[in-house]
Amino acid sequence: MEVSANPRVLVGEGKGQVVFAQDARLSLIAGPCQMESRDHAFMIAGTLQELCGKLGIGLVYKSSFDKANRTSISGKRGIGLENAMEIFADLKKEFGFPVLTDIHTEEQCAMVAGTVDILQIPAFLCRQTDLLVAAARTGRVINVKKGQFLAPWDMKNVLAKFTQSGNPNVLLCERGASFGYNTLVSDMRSLPIMAAMGSPVVFDATHSVQQPGGQGSSTGGQREFVETLARAAVAVGIAGLFVETHQDPDNAPSDGPNMVHLKDMPRLLEKLLAFDAIAKAA
Repeated sequence: MEVSANPRVLVGEGKGQVVFAQDARLSLIAGPCQMESRDHAFMIAGTLQELCGKLGIGLVYKSSFDKANRTSISGKRGIGLENAMEIFADLKKEFGFPVLTDIHTEEQCAMVAGTVDILQIPAFLCRQTDLLVAAARTGRVINVKKGQFLAPWDMKNVLAKFTQSGNPNVLLCERGASFGYNTLVSDMRSLPIMAAMGSPVVFDATHSVQQPGGQGSSTGGQREFVETLARAAVAVGIAGLFVETHQDPDNAPSDGPNMVHLKDMPRLLEKLLAFDAIAKAA
């Protein structure tokens, strides 16, 4: 596999196009964990677009149509693929930004690719070859989460499944590694290790503070450490930051304990952009 010295992935079109590159200004992937309703999606999206416009950073709006990997069978999963695709299409028309969502099966890849700009491979599925090949063949940009069970250098084989299937437009996403029970740790060495493979690297600051299954029938989290880990990752140097956000995270249907409150996003991003400027100073 040929490795680019400064890998770049472009997503979206026109004024809404977003650049992911290790040597470019930080770009943001943000939104609520799962899509709850049209009104909720538009409210979060409008707030994020206004904020990113003021800060001058690229925005990819994210939300999941189905949370297929919930801790408990009783966990709320989302509004479903068909409803979500209609809302994603309307969001793109209204705001002009690219959108991202998870896919879980081979069949979903083509169904989602007609609307969504970035297909996200969940961490638990990052070694599922048939799923990865199907996603690659859509031609869409891929954001693949590093499995909690993998070393960063193991992502070389994951990346090869995409590139050897004809799709070099891949983002590698760090989201922590399993450390005993109900705990994740983020090894900042993984960021330059994965960047050296030839794809831009994204740091998932909110899933990195998860406590998987930590509340018995649901996942816990330590929201207070999102900024700590994000600052460290941005200081190391990354192409993009992944942050889930919600106006009322304590009452969100999924991943509330690790989502950032929407009102706290301006202060967080302003601080992180300062670290980004230092990390990428010539």
